[in-house]
This record gives sequence, C-alpha cells and structure tokens, in this order.
Amino acid sequence: MGDLFIWLASFFILIALLVLVVYQLMCLADLEFDYINPYDSSSRINKVVLPEFITEGVLCVFFLITGHWFMSLLCVPYLYYNVRLYTQRQHLVDVTEIFNQLHWEKKQRLFKLAYLIFLLFLSIFWMIWCALEDHDE
Repeated sequence: MGDLFIWLASFFILIALLVLVVYQLMCLADLEFDYINPYDSSSRINKVVLPEFITEGVLCVFFLITGHWFMSLLCVPYLYYNVRLYTQRQHLVDVTEIFNQLHWEKKQRLFKLAYLIFLLFLSIFWMIWCALEDHDE
C-alpha cells in the first residue's frame, strides 16, 4: 500500500509540473498573438521558472529516496538541463529579447511538456500496477 501512495504523490507532483509548463506556454502564446505585452509575459514566466526547477528537483530526489531508481534516472536529464540553465544564468526570459527567442522558448517548453507527459504516463502505469498487485494479495 505504501508504493501506491508514493506513486500517487509523484502523480500530483507531475501534475503540478505540467501546470507550470502549460502556464508558461500560455504566456508565450498570448505574447505571440499580441494579447499581452512583453514585460508582463516575461514577468509571469519568470515568476514560475524557479518553482518549476525546484519541483523537478524534489521529484527526482523523491524517486531516489523511495527507491524507484528507474524513474529517478529518467528525471535526471531534465534536472541536469534545468541546473545547467540556472548555473549559466539562462533560466529567466529577457524582456528585450523575448520576441527574438519566442520560437526557441516555445520549442523548449513543448519538449519539457512532452517529457513530463511521458513521465506522467509511466507514473500512472506504475500506480495501476501497484494497485492491482495490492488487490491480488
């Protein structure tokens, strides 16, 4: 039963990460369609970048502590990418360059979204697997 709660917690952490990334994509789409100005878009995105990075780090450490090595290893590339962006000080969106980098920023977040959806499906699979295994006992 403990594994089921672990997978349930990871499911909610992944949902939180998905919400943060989709929010950033919505801000970029609003900017692209000229519904919002560059300053507001940049400030909204920059407010959720660090919470996204911290949540991903928490998820990776959570999998590591609970002994789910495979899922922890799957989280490492995303965590490495975030740490690399942070250490190179490229994690924040620049107001003056946002229009020039709009295509790259959207592509980056779409890749993150696809990666998180993959992790979410794996988490759901393992949650169902654990629930069926507990049900058989």
